[in-house]
Order: sequence, then C-alpha cells, then structure tokens
Amino acid sequence: MIESWVKITPSHVVLNGERLAINSVGQKLLVDVYRSRINDYPKFFKMDALCKFGFVASELLLDNTEGKERKSRDDRAVIMFNHSSSLNADLHYQATIRDKDNFFPSPSIFVYTLPNIVTGEIAIRNKYYGETSFYVLDSFDADVVARIVCEAFIDNGTTSVLCGWVDYVSDEEFMALLFLVHRNVINSHEELENEIRILLKNENLIF
Repeated sequence: MIESWVKITPSHVVLNGERLAINSVGQKLLVDVYRSRINDYPKFFKMDALCKFGFVASELLLDNTEGKERKSRDDRAVIMFNHSSSLNADLHYQATIRDKDNFFPSPSIFVYTLPNIVTGEIAIRNKYYGETSFYVLDSFDADVVARIVCEAFIDNGTTSVLCGWVDYVSDEEFMALLFLVHRNVINSHEELENEIRILLKNENLIF
C-alpha cells in the first residue's frame, strides 16, 4: 500500500530501508544531499530550512520511484503534516522586526512563514496540479494521517498522494517521513493506518 518511502534525520537518510552514504550531519546534510543527488534547482538556496527539507525528501523519494524525467500531472495530491508549523522561519523573521532601532523586515523570510509553502514548492517543482495541503498536529497520528490521505481520494481525479511528516524545529532537530500512496491499492483507511504504524515501528520512529 505504501509504494516507497524516505526517512531523514539530522544524522542519516534511509530510502526504502537502505541507509544512504552521507558523511555530514545537521543542516549540512541537506545541502550535501542536494548537491550530490539533485543539484538542478538553484531556487533551493533561496528556500527556508523547512522547504529545503521537504524538497530534498520529496526529490529522493520521487527520483527513486519515477526517475529524473517526471511529467506534469493533475492527479497527484501533496499532503504534509508536522508539529512546529513554520516556527523556524517565524523566529528568523521575528529577529528582523524585534528591535525598533534595527528594524529590517525581510520579505524573503516572511514569504516562508506559512508551512503550506512546502507543499507549494514541491507542486511547482513537479508541475503537480492536484490538492496541496499542510496540517499541523500535536504529534504524529497515524489514524489522522490515514484518514486525511484517504479523504483525498474522494476526488475522483486524484489517483496518488505524496504525503508524510516534515518537521524542522532547528538545524539540529528535524525529522521527515514521506511516502507515496496510490488509490488502487487502498481498501480502507484502517489498512493504511496499520501500514503506517508498521513502518514507524520498523524504523523505530518516535515523533
């Protein structure tokens, strides 16, 4: 039911159960993965940390399942979840307006003070024209994730969903688990929930 998945933490990257050879950690890990495995989207360097994170995770996942030559499509939804919303960018923006004697509000930071910019960046990159949504939860809830993903398939035009957890608290604390789900293999949200729980258990993931 979960066709392919990727997990990224500050210390490692795992793609479908295989740990990738990455020598760096923390924020540098994301830049190194981008340079070594993607390196064709200069806008990456203008993104905030959360968007860079979601972008890298989605690129690894999609490259593995669909290759570099991906076609635009209107039948794929992008649905993400996290706990801290866009707090990392919010704090950076707050620093630009905190001191009235050193007031320098930055539009380039402000544009990222909404978490759904992540799903938008992924959709723009891949020319996806389906639903894009971002939900902020108290914690990872497999039941809620499975229900929302399955609800996306109520739209008959949606045949697959790129979804998962993308949370970037700081340069030392971030976690992503993204996966692809296809309509034609889902019988119920309970089955999808069970598969998500198995994946979390196998990867020893705690959110």
